[in-house]
Amino acid sequence: MRDAELEPSDIGHVHAHATSTPGGDLAEADAVAKALGTHPVVTATKSMTGHMLGASGAFGAMSALLALHHGVVPATRNLDAIDPRIHLDVVNGEHREGGWDAALPNSFGFGGHNVSLILKRTP
Repeated sequence: MRDAELEPSDIGHVHAHATSTPGGDLAEADAVAKALGTHPVVTATKSMTGHMLGASGAFGAMSALLALHHGVVPATRNLDAIDPRIHLDVVNGEHREGGWDAALPNSFGFGGHNVSLILKRTP
C-alpha cells in the first residue's frame, strides 16, 4: 500500500481467493479485516467459475480491474449463509454498484505461492 501511496481505507473492493474451505476462507477474511478493515466490498468469482488453478490469479485480477472500470462488483453466487465469524461486507445475492478507486485481488497457490495486488484507477 505504501508503494501505491494508499491507506487501508482507500481500498474499496477485495476480490477474495475464497476456495470455500472453512479454514481457508476464515483465515483470508481475518487477514483482510486486519489489513484493511471491514469496509471493502468483497466478492469471490470462483463461486461462478470454479477453481481454475493457475488461471485463477489472472482471472481475479481481471475481475477486480473490471469492477473498478465499470463500478460494479459481481455477487458471490451459491452463498446461502455467511459464517458468523466473518465480519466483511460480502456481496451476496445481487451485484453491487459503487465508485471504488482501488481494489485488492488475492490469489493463493499450492505450495505457499501467495499474491495480493493493489490496483488503482488513475485520473
